[in-house]
Amino acid sequence: MSENQDVTILVVDDEERIRRLLKMYLERENYQIDEAENGDEALEKALCVDYDLIILDIMMPGIDGIEVCKQLREKKATPVIMLTAKGEEVNRVQGFEVGADDYIVKPFSPREVVLRVKAILRRASQTSYLKTDSSAKNVIVFPHLTIDHDAHRVTADGKEVNLTPKEYELLYFLAKTPDKVYDREKLLKEVWHYEFFGDLRTVDTHVKRLREKLNKVSPEAAKMIVTVWGVGYKFEVVEE
Repeated sequence: MSENQDVTILVVDDEERIRRLLKMYLERENYQIDEAENGDEALEKALCVDYDLIILDIMMPGIDGIEVCKQLREKKATPVIMLTAKGEEVNRVQGFEVGADDYIVKPFSPREVVLRVKAILRRASQTSYLKTDSSAKNVIVFPHLTIDHDAHRVTADGKEVNLTPKEYELLYFLAKTPDKVYDREKLLKEVWHYEFFGDLRTVDTHVKRLREKLNKVSPEAAKMIVTVWGVGYKFEVVEE
């Protein structure tokens, strides 16, 4: 019952009633909840505290949620769920482009929020995929790149690469089937689990960010994510 007591979530919204509602439902799951009522306060807290998850409203006074997420991603890979008003599709797309892991449309069901929170925390946890049999490690090893799926850990040339949950899922999905080409629609469906219409740049942005992070550690590892012009992307292993 107390398994979630070490999990801390930052809830960011300029409407107190929404913060209070989310806090009530999440505390029922034994999560520890912190609050921020605007973007400036949210960014300050998010950079100073290692939250397990941030629920972030897009439309706020001061700096908005898009800018908060953008600046946060320059320093941290904290999972982010965006809150967006119905019809703000452009903002939703922008949220994914700056590194959001999921989005929820207002008005929302608090129970749905709890389920989304649990799903993202499960994916983000470095221990959630550990198996009882320690010998059955789920590790993919390539030249210059190792993906330990049990630990949700990526290393390039022996150095750990700090990825957001969605960046990790994208890399893992491509790496599971080397040389298979996926178009953007397929990647959106398999990695983001949504049927999008015209939001293909979300994939391009995440691929770009993933390459940049890998390239800082290992240019060779970054080159494994290959653009197939006019089609999509694939993971290519260069034999040495």
